Amino acid sequence: MANAVLTAASDERVSTRNTLQKLLVRPEIGALVGAVVLFIFFSAIAPVFLQPSSLATVLYGSSTIGIMAVGVALLMIGGEFDLSTGVAVITSALSASMFSWYFSTNIWVGVLFALLVSLAIGFINGWILVKTKLPSFIVTLASFLMLAGLNLGLTRLIGGTVATPSISDLDGFDAARALFASNVKIGGIDVSVTVFIWIALVAVASWVLLRTKVGNWIFAVGGDANAARAVGVPVTRTKIGLFMAVGFCGWILGMHNLFAFNTVQSGEGVGNEFLYIIAAVIGGCLLTGGYGSAVGGAIGAFIFGMANKGIVYAQWNPDWFKFFLGLMLLLATIVNLIVKRRAESK
Repeated sequence: MANAVLTAASDERVSTRNTLQKLLVRPEIGALVGAVVLFIFFSAIAPVFLQPSSLATVLYGSSTIGIMAVGVALLMIGGEFDLSTGVAVITSALSASMFSWYFSTNIWVGVLFALLVSLAIGFINGWILVKTKLPSFIVTLASFLMLAGLNLGLTRLIGGTVATPSISDLDGFDAARALFASNVKIGGIDVSVTVFIWIALVAVASWVLLRTKVGNWIFAVGGDANAARAVGVPVTRTKIGLFMAVGFCGWILGMHNLFAFNTVQSGEGVGNEFLYIIAAVIGGCLLTGGYGSAVGGAIGAFIFGMANKGIVYAQWNPDWFKFFLGLMLLLATIVNLIVKRRAESK
């Protein structure tokens, strides 16, 4: 009897983890530690960082990265990544602006047209990926180059300039601006509506990942697509759906850019795709797929926002920002990897 009890106690298949171990294996734990340290650091060296208006600015900067980081994080968990996201955001904004302006329609018609364009870009990326079996790096790099060329070439061809006309006089502009680019007063402080959109997207994405069968499919195709297909997971639909989710997030951010500034520069967006990927990786998403969380991506975006604005508030030379961001990326990834391995070894 004693031997049976001893055997059961030493059998890892029936072992249980305590609360601390469960927390440590969460993919966002490394990013959370980094975010707390960074928050304390900037609070100490730059007291203005703690002012409500400053925090609102940090949250705004975080949200403009975080909205895209939600879709990118889901895609990375599914085993793929997208290099076209930066220019795809601008493509969406250009589509809405130019369609409404040159066809003299209500701005909401352009907004819906841009949504279709963004979803189509995601669908095409995903469809080419699953049909050709090419790496997502190649497929989305090609999309990045083509979209960058189309953004600049079509805008110049149609309008004779690299920027779109101001759309502030079009019907429906005020309502669209209220939805995508307004501010909400909280305690006398203006907080951008993008912050609330970002939080809502993180909540929905987390629910999908942790509470639905679609979430199980995402983790499965990211871990091993062939094994997932063998047990009945719709790999093709899942991967295409993830790319379309990225397109949807790009549409939201594109509409914010359009209605915040009234006009769009067609050459913008290049390089932003790396910021979205960096936020997801800092948040615990592995480049190999099958591991990560939407909350982690949000924390990664918050780290980016704190670093971006904290350097300004500390009155440091902003030339060092990218070095600082790269250092945070490396440290957060290493911490997350070490904590994950130690927790799983217990």
